Amino acid sequence: MEKFEEVLAQYEPMISAVIRKLHIYRDFEQYRQAGRVALWQAWNRFDEDKGNFTPFAYRSIYGALLDEMKRENRFSSVNSPMEGDVLEGMGSYSFEVEDDSGLGEAIRALTLEERRLLIHLFADHYSQAECAAVFDISVAGIKKRRERLLRKLREQLMATQEE
Repeated sequence: MEKFEEVLAQYEPMISAVIRKLHIYRDFEQYRQAGRVALWQAWNRFDEDKGNFTPFAYRSIYGALLDEMKRENRFSSVNSPMEGDVLEGMGSYSFEVEDDSGLGEAIRALTLEERRLLIHLFADHYSQAECAAVFDISVAGIKKRRERLLRKLREQLMATQEE
């Protein structure tokens, strides 16, 4: 069989075609690399006695990119960029002190109930189930409130950055 570099050069357009077919519209390089890894694995596993390499490579690349999309969706549904960037230091943030920073202004714009939820979720590290018990609502209700809270904070922070 050929060297892998030659196989990669030959099948690189196939990887791009699978990316287009799956309607992947961001993180192209991440998915392209996942496709290359899948091609390499297919190249190593392929048995010439069992048929043609091209359909085997296509199915391997297609499956690997689907797996990568599932992994990415699972990760992004759990983590939002806001939590990683701004709310990471929330545990050390003092909510009682008057803060003139953008975060302080954004927090002051929240209602008392929203502040309590913010403290429970990000400072005290309560789970959503624990917050649901504290607020006497369902976990789905806490998730919805959390989404609205993060959206409101994001809008407030964007507004203070633009000023």
